[in-house]
Amino acid sequence: MKVGLLALQGAVGLHASAFDALGVPTVDVRTEAELADVDALVIPGGESTTISKLLVSNRLFGPLAERLAAGLPTLGTCAGMIMLSATVLDGRPDQRSFGAIDIDVRRNAFGRQVDSFESELSLRDLDGGPFRGVFIRAPFVDRVGDDVSVLAEVDGHAVACRQRNVLVTAFHPELATEPRSGAPDLRVHELFCDLAG
Repeated sequence: MKVGLLALQGAVGLHASAFDALGVPTVDVRTEAELADVDALVIPGGESTTISKLLVSNRLFGPLAERLAAGLPTLGTCAGMIMLSATVLDGRPDQRSFGAIDIDVRRNAFGRQVDSFESELSLRDLDGGPFRGVFIRAPFVDRVGDDVSVLAEVDGHAVACRQRNVLVTAFHPELATEPRSGAPDLRVHELFCDLAG
């Protein structure tokens, strides 16, 4: 399996390191040809309206929409969650999302950059105890469709969801570390590899 990392805006280096540690090859995706050559995709954190515009200007929005509709396994983190949602409740009028997972999201729902925080999460489908979620200008889920599994919540709001082989998190799993060792916590990436399998 080869995982593509959408590399138009936002940091993908730590995602690449996580998959590398799991023995899964990755490639940066900036063109339609690169997108066509991957078996799964990560849409990273960043700024969702900027990512949306760059997808259009790089002629990737349509091809990516087609791959998602055909069942491309995808992990969306923070802005990636927003991009994959059915509806962005407080987005710009020209902001587009893919509807790859039946959720409605609210951008920057936990506040601005200065309101960033970390929280110990009990993630369904993950063994090994709590997962340390890093939330940076994070969205949360306002509505969950019937076929969507909520994997984690903060203050009653869903922050990790799965529908078939699409996994989304409001937090940045690539920044998570194991509490005792300080080593990267790769469990969300490992879960995604299992879903993409």
